[in-house]
Amino acid sequence: MMGNLKPLEIVLIIAVVLLLFGAKKLPDMARSLGKSARILKSEAKAMRKDDEPAATATTEAAADQTAQQPAAARTIQAAPGDVTSSRPVNEAKPTTQS
Repeated sequence: MMGNLKPLEIVLIIAVVLLLFGAKKLPDMARSLGKSARILKSEAKAMRKDDEPAATATTEAAADQTAQQPAAARTIQAAPGDVTSSRPVNEAKPTTQS
């Protein structure tokens, strides 16, 4: 459907968008859309990165690593240089019940 748009129809759509939102708000909207896309991309990359070691490591090796290293807070950053939207990752900690 998108491939069937003619140049006149594209110009008409752009004109309607300009009339609805105004020329001043369009750069802000495009900026926020790009930021959202970067956040989505970095979150997907972090999820893939977290899944790779879990699939290849054995449970014994993972237990040895946890015993040797103290638990450090990890952070997923939304975009390079964007520290306002970075957040800590909460991991499930094993509980010992007696």
